[in-house]
Amino acid sequence: MRTKVAIIGAGPAGLLLGQLLHTYGIDNVILEKHTADYVLARIRAGLLEEGTVGLLDQIGAGQRAHHEGLVHDGIELAFGGSRHRIDMKAFTGKTVMIYGQTEVTLDLMNARRAAGLTTVYEAADVTPLDFDTDHPRVTYVKDGATHAIACDFIAGCDGFHGISRASVKPPAIETFERVYPFGWLGILSDTPPVSHELIYSNHARGFALCTMRSRSRSRYYVQCALDDQVEQWPDDRFWDELRRRLDQKAADSLITGPSIEKSIAPLRSFVAEPMRFGRMFLAGDAAHIVPPTGAKGLNLAASDAHYLASALREYYDEKSSAGIDHYSETALARVWKAVRFSWWMTSILHKFPENGTIGARIQLAELDYVTRSKAAMTSLAENYVGLPF
Repeated sequence: MRTKVAIIGAGPAGLLLGQLLHTYGIDNVILEKHTADYVLARIRAGLLEEGTVGLLDQIGAGQRAHHEGLVHDGIELAFGGSRHRIDMKAFTGKTVMIYGQTEVTLDLMNARRAAGLTTVYEAADVTPLDFDTDHPRVTYVKDGATHAIACDFIAGCDGFHGISRASVKPPAIETFERVYPFGWLGILSDTPPVSHELIYSNHARGFALCTMRSRSRSRYYVQCALDDQVEQWPDDRFWDELRRRLDQKAADSLITGPSIEKSIAPLRSFVAEPMRFGRMFLAGDAAHIVPPTGAKGLNLAASDAHYLASALREYYDEKSSAGIDHYSETALARVWKAVRFSWWMTSILHKFPENGTIGARIQLAELDYVTRSKAAMTSLAENYVGLPF
């Protein structure tokens, strides 16, 4: 088989990149080691920047998001027993949309299927080869037989644990990482959200977040220890702990119910540099991870796909390598700003026992400043709604 771009990974980054390339007339094939059902079963982010929604519209996959997504003008920061609203639209003219990553993935899968494009699911032992030459290729095993795809370029969109980044020789790549000393315990429940906008809560017992997937499905998180197990958190214990970390009005309004999904996610900041290795490019979680506090992970994957697709269009249409030569530099400039913002949001909202009582008081002073200063609120809002692509 031969194609122009072989994409490894059928998550949002790979699927969006594939559709963007298709709209630009660039042939591509996607290889995914899991089944489509497995990919769709992963519970992930649920907040889209306007730029991400615009990309879905560009490829004709945004209709359901506009119909079912919840547009939010602001967020609320809770601390000291009170809530303080940040009106993002007033400060930036922009909004965000609540629309689950699972739904985005489904829309992208349907768009790819409707276009008749090739996605190979359950592709085992996917291996990018010769990407440091002018003749890269990708091999994989399907139904016991080994296959090879000859291509012009390889896009590694296979996540943090994928083979793409792992295939790069160590001297050619530098990584930066911080693992946070806590995790997020999250549950999904078919209950109405406690608030129509997100509540980010700083509390002496630890961070909490109230968000949603729809008007009838809620997503809640509480900060927990890294060595906690889901089995230690029956539903009743979770709801009791969440109430303790909310302001009184939210606690009294909280409607509880059986969890339909429950998991613990570790938090880390991670960046790999560069994001190009000869004729292989990294995009999405293969290149960077941010804590979910700033809601940037999925949106960074989308901006990577945009930059890479635009660079490849320039290569094929204009016979210019300028875009692909600057892809890594361009993408990383936005990535590092999102890493900074996600780190900052995490630092002011979570309990860091090692920082002691002075650290807790500094957090409260920071939050008080952020919610009183027009300049600080503008800065938060500008980063939260997403910096320009």
